[in-house]
Amino acid sequence: MSPRLALLAVLLALAGCEQAMHDMYGQPKYKPLQPSPLFADGNSARTPPPGSVPMAQGEAADTASGRHGQMTLPPAPGPALPPDAQGRSLARGEVGERRYANPLPLTASLLQRGRERYDIYCAPCHGLAGNGDGMIARRGFPAPPSYHTDRLRNASDSHFYQVISNGYGVMYPYADRIAPPDRWAIVAYIRALQLSQHAPRDRLTPQDLARLPVTPDNGGRR
Repeated sequence: MSPRLALLAVLLALAGCEQAMHDMYGQPKYKPLQPSPLFADGNSARTPPPGSVPMAQGEAADTASGRHGQMTLPPAPGPALPPDAQGRSLARGEVGERRYANPLPLTASLLQRGRERYDIYCAPCHGLAGNGDGMIARRGFPAPPSYHTDRLRNASDSHFYQVISNGYGVMYPYADRIAPPDRWAIVAYIRALQLSQHAPRDRLTPQDLARLPVTPDNGGRR
């Protein structure tokens, strides 16, 4: 083979490799939070199968994660509290299967913790006041229902706990991110948000009543 033919063959081979690299760069893929019709829940992001062990491998493992090999798994969420008087777990079961109240005592510290966790994990979609108008929903993600609807005001505490744990609709489950006591703290704070918008007049102090605006709905009365 002449040198010119050999050079031409090399150039053609390199061009083929470059095209293959571009095909790899432009391969079909799902972006984060992109829906997919392939799965029953409509989400392209899949939860790893039970028992999966994350591994840090490759030349960039040290710089990316600081370690090679098997990575330490977070502790399992586990039950929130011991079983109730009937032997039922307060942390398991499907949404709507049982109705039970928040088993943690309502304290200022619990509400403070619930507000902190709510602002981190819930407010981006549900909004700071629970109206379903968080920043993510404002940018096109399906808006969650307002906590101030009759349906959710009448929902049990266990309903909110199970939704946080298992997800609901397009909402991702948070069982591996929020510890059971913190889920109950969030539930307590959701109840506080609901009460802030729908407090009965007979439960308000004279000072609270004096601060109410005068509206046509209340006949010009506070």
